[in-house]
Amino acid sequence: MDISEYRREYMRDGLSRKHLDSDPYQQFEHWFKQACEVDVVDANAMSLATVSATGKPTLRTVLLKTFDERGFVFYTNLSSQKAQQIEANPNVALLFPWTELERQVEITGRAERVSTAESLKYIATRPRGSQLGAWVSRQSTEIPSRQTLISRLKKLSERFAGGEIPRPDFWGGFRVVPETIEFWQGRENRLHDRFEYYREQGHWQIRRLAP
Repeated sequence: MDISEYRREYMRDGLSRKHLDSDPYQQFEHWFKQACEVDVVDANAMSLATVSATGKPTLRTVLLKTFDERGFVFYTNLSSQKAQQIEANPNVALLFPWTELERQVEITGRAERVSTAESLKYIATRPRGSQLGAWVSRQSTEIPSRQTLISRLKKLSERFAGGEIPRPDFWGGFRVVPETIEFWQGRENRLHDRFEYYREQGHWQIRRLAP
Protein backbone atom coordinates (compact mmCIF):
# COMPACT_ATOMS: atom_id res chain seq x y z
CA MET A 1 0.00 0.00 0.00
CA ASP A 2 1.54 3.27 -1.15
CA ILE A 3 0.59 6.17 1.13
CA SER A 4 3.29 8.56 -0.04
CA GLU A 5 0.64 11.11 -1.07
CA TYR A 6 -1.03 11.05 2.35
CA ARG A 7 -0.01 14.43 3.75
CA ARG A 8 -1.24 17.79 4.96
CA GLU A 9 0.29 21.13 5.83
CA TYR A 10 0.61 22.26 9.43
CA MET A 11 -0.89 25.74 9.53
CA ARG A 12 -2.45 26.04 12.98
CA ASP A 13 0.17 27.94 14.95
CA GLY A 14 3.80 28.95 15.37
CA LEU A 15 6.22 29.04 18.27
CA SER A 16 8.80 31.73 19.00
CA ARG A 17 11.49 32.06 21.64
CA LYS A 18 9.91 35.17 23.18
CA HIS A 19 6.71 33.26 23.92
CA LEU A 20 8.44 30.43 25.78
CA ASP A 21 8.48 30.32 29.57
CA SER A 22 11.99 30.14 31.02
CA ASP A 23 10.82 27.14 33.09
CA PRO A 24 10.05 24.04 30.96
CA TYR A 25 7.57 22.72 33.53
CA GLN A 26 5.58 25.95 33.33
CA GLN A 27 5.72 25.75 29.54
CA PHE A 28 4.52 22.15 29.66
CA GLU A 29 1.66 23.08 32.00
CA HIS A 30 0.64 25.86 29.61
CA TRP A 31 0.54 23.50 26.63
CA PHE A 32 -1.12 20.74 28.65
CA LYS A 33 -3.95 23.07 29.67
CA GLN A 34 -4.42 24.11 26.05
CA ALA A 35 -4.60 20.44 25.02
CA CYS A 36 -7.33 19.87 27.62
CA GLU A 37 -9.23 22.99 26.55
CA VAL A 38 -9.55 21.73 22.97
CA ASP A 39 -10.47 18.24 24.18
CA VAL A 40 -7.39 16.42 22.91
CA VAL A 41 -8.27 12.76 23.46
CA ASP A 42 -6.35 11.43 26.47
CA ALA A 43 -4.15 14.51 26.72
CA ASN A 44 -2.16 12.79 29.48
CA ALA A 45 -1.33 9.79 27.28
CA MET A 46 2.38 9.55 26.56
CA SER A 47 4.53 7.09 24.68
CA LEU A 48 7.23 5.62 26.91
CA ALA A 49 10.37 4.22 25.30
CA THR A 50 12.62 1.92 27.33
CA VAL A 51 15.66 -0.15 26.44
CA SER A 52 16.55 -3.58 27.80
CA ALA A 53 19.92 -4.51 29.26
CA THR A 54 20.77 -6.02 25.86
CA GLY A 55 19.85 -2.84 23.97
CA LYS A 56 16.40 -3.91 22.69
CA PRO A 57 13.99 -0.94 22.57
CA THR A 58 10.32 -1.17 23.53
CA LEU A 59 7.59 1.43 23.14
CA ARG A 60 4.14 1.64 24.71
CA THR A 61 1.58 4.22 25.84
CA VAL A 62 1.13 5.02 29.53
CA LEU A 63 -0.76 7.77 31.37
CA LEU A 64 0.85 10.74 33.06
CA LYS A 65 -0.57 11.11 36.57
CA THR A 66 1.33 14.05 38.01
CA PHE A 67 4.13 16.41 37.10
CA ASP A 68 6.08 19.14 38.86
CA GLU A 69 9.62 20.47 39.00
CA ARG A 70 10.81 16.99 40.00
CA GLY A 71 9.58 15.27 36.84
CA PHE A 72 6.76 13.29 35.20
CA VAL A 73 5.11 10.39 37.05
CA PHE A 74 3.30 7.25 35.84
CA TYR A 75 2.29 4.04 37.63
CA THR A 76 2.62 0.40 36.66
CA ASN A 77 3.10 -3.17 37.77
CA LEU A 78 6.66 -3.32 39.09
CA SER A 79 7.14 -6.75 37.54
CA SER A 80 6.10 -5.59 34.07
CA GLN A 81 8.42 -5.49 31.09
CA LYS A 82 8.73 -1.71 31.29
CA ALA A 83 9.62 -1.80 34.97
CA GLN A 84 12.20 -4.54 34.46
CA GLN A 85 13.79 -2.63 31.59
CA ILE A 86 13.90 0.56 33.66
CA GLU A 87 15.61 -1.31 36.49
CA ALA A 88 18.21 -2.54 33.99
CA ASN A 89 18.57 0.76 32.15
CA PRO A 90 16.89 3.87 33.63
CA ASN A 91 17.40 5.97 30.47
CA VAL A 92 13.97 6.54 28.92
CA ALA A 93 12.08 8.83 26.55
CA LEU A 94 8.53 10.21 26.60
CA LEU A 95 6.41 11.63 23.80
CA PHE A 96 3.12 13.53 24.05
CA PRO A 97 1.58 13.44 20.53
CA TRP A 98 -0.97 16.27 20.61
CA THR A 99 -1.77 16.01 16.92
CA GLU A 100 -5.00 18.03 17.19
CA LEU A 101 -2.80 21.03 18.04
CA GLU A 102 -0.07 19.98 15.59
CA ARG A 103 2.25 19.71 18.59
CA GLN A 104 4.56 17.25 20.27
CA VAL A 105 6.49 17.34 23.52
CA GLU A 106 9.53 15.05 23.61
CA ILE A 107 11.33 14.29 26.87
CA THR A 108 14.50 12.35 27.58
CA GLY A 109 15.75 11.54 31.05
CA ARG A 110 16.15 8.93 33.74
CA ALA A 111 13.35 7.05 35.47
CA GLU A 112 13.40 6.45 39.21
CA ARG A 113 10.94 4.85 41.61
CA VAL A 114 8.62 7.18 43.49
CA SER A 115 8.23 6.76 47.23
CA THR A 116 5.81 4.25 48.73
CA ALA A 117 3.93 7.18 50.25
CA GLU A 118 3.36 8.69 46.80
CA SER A 119 2.12 5.36 45.42
CA LEU A 120 -0.22 4.90 48.38
CA LYS A 121 -1.61 8.41 47.98
CA TYR A 122 -2.27 7.93 44.27
CA ILE A 123 -3.81 4.46 44.37
CA ALA A 124 -6.30 5.67 46.97
CA THR A 125 -7.69 8.08 44.36
CA ARG A 126 -8.34 5.35 41.78
CA PRO A 127 -11.83 3.92 41.27
CA ARG A 128 -12.39 0.63 43.08
CA GLY A 129 -12.36 -1.30 39.82
CA SER A 130 -8.94 0.12 38.91
CA GLN A 131 -7.62 -0.72 42.38
CA LEU A 132 -8.74 -4.31 41.85
CA GLY A 133 -7.23 -4.28 38.37
CA ALA A 134 -3.82 -3.58 39.87
CA TRP A 135 -4.14 -6.83 41.82
CA VAL A 136 -5.64 -8.87 38.98
CA SER A 137 -3.06 -8.41 36.22
CA ARG A 138 0.44 -9.85 36.42
CA GLN A 139 1.38 -7.48 33.65
CA SER A 140 3.35 -8.74 30.64
CA THR A 141 3.07 -12.41 31.66
CA GLU A 142 1.34 -14.95 29.42
CA ILE A 143 -2.23 -15.95 30.29
CA PRO A 144 -4.36 -18.70 28.71
CA SER A 145 -7.49 -16.58 28.15
CA ARG A 146 -9.40 -13.47 29.18
CA GLN A 147 -11.45 -15.70 31.46
CA THR A 148 -8.35 -16.00 33.64
CA LEU A 149 -8.59 -12.26 34.35
CA ILE A 150 -12.33 -12.42 34.97
CA SER A 151 -11.90 -15.28 37.43
CA ARG A 152 -9.15 -13.44 39.31
CA LEU A 153 -11.27 -10.31 39.44
CA LYS A 154 -14.20 -12.23 40.92
CA LYS A 155 -12.05 -13.85 43.59
CA LEU A 156 -10.38 -10.58 44.55
CA SER A 157 -13.72 -8.73 44.61
CA GLU A 158 -14.92 -11.29 47.14
CA ARG A 159 -11.68 -11.12 49.10
CA PHE A 160 -11.83 -7.35 49.51
CA ALA A 161 -15.64 -7.03 49.67
CA GLY A 162 -16.72 -4.25 51.98
CA GLY A 163 -13.23 -3.12 52.89
CA GLU A 164 -10.37 -1.01 51.64
CA ILE A 165 -8.21 -2.44 48.89
CA PRO A 166 -4.52 -2.27 49.85
CA ARG A 167 -1.80 -1.38 47.39
CA PRO A 168 -0.16 -4.49 45.95
CA ASP A 169 3.52 -4.60 46.86
CA PHE A 170 4.25 -5.26 43.16
CA TRP A 171 2.63 -2.00 42.02
CA GLY A 172 4.04 1.53 42.16
CA GLY A 173 5.22 4.57 40.30
CA PHE A 174 8.16 5.90 38.34
CA ARG A 175 9.22 9.50 37.94
CA VAL A 176 11.00 10.51 34.76
CA VAL A 177 13.54 13.19 35.68
CA PRO A 178 14.15 15.16 32.47
CA GLU A 179 17.49 15.91 30.93
CA THR A 180 15.92 17.48 27.82
CA ILE A 181 12.39 18.69 27.05
CA GLU A 182 11.55 19.64 23.47
CA PHE A 183 8.47 21.57 22.37
CA TRP A 184 7.61 20.92 18.72
CA GLN A 185 5.10 22.96 16.75
CA GLY A 186 4.22 21.93 13.21
CA ARG A 187 4.68 24.57 10.51
CA GLU A 188 4.11 24.96 6.79
CA ASN A 189 6.49 23.26 4.36
CA ARG A 190 7.80 21.05 7.17
CA LEU A 191 9.77 24.00 8.59
CA HIS A 192 8.62 23.19 12.09
CA ASP A 193 9.43 25.21 15.20
CA ARG A 194 11.48 23.20 17.70
CA PHE A 195 12.81 24.46 21.02
CA GLU A 196 14.76 22.24 23.37
CA TYR A 197 15.33 22.89 27.07
CA TYR A 198 18.53 21.30 28.33
CA ARG A 199 20.44 21.45 31.59
CA GLU A 200 23.79 23.21 31.79
CA GLN A 201 25.53 23.59 35.16
CA GLY A 202 22.26 22.95 36.95
CA HIS A 203 20.23 25.52 35.02
CA TRP A 204 17.78 25.18 32.15
CA GLN A 205 18.94 26.60 28.83
CA ILE A 206 16.93 26.89 25.61
CA ARG A 207 18.04 26.36 22.03
CA ARG A 208 16.20 26.31 18.72
CA LEU A 209 16.65 23.13 16.68
CA ALA A 210 16.48 22.78 12.93
CA PRO A 211 13.35 20.97 11.77
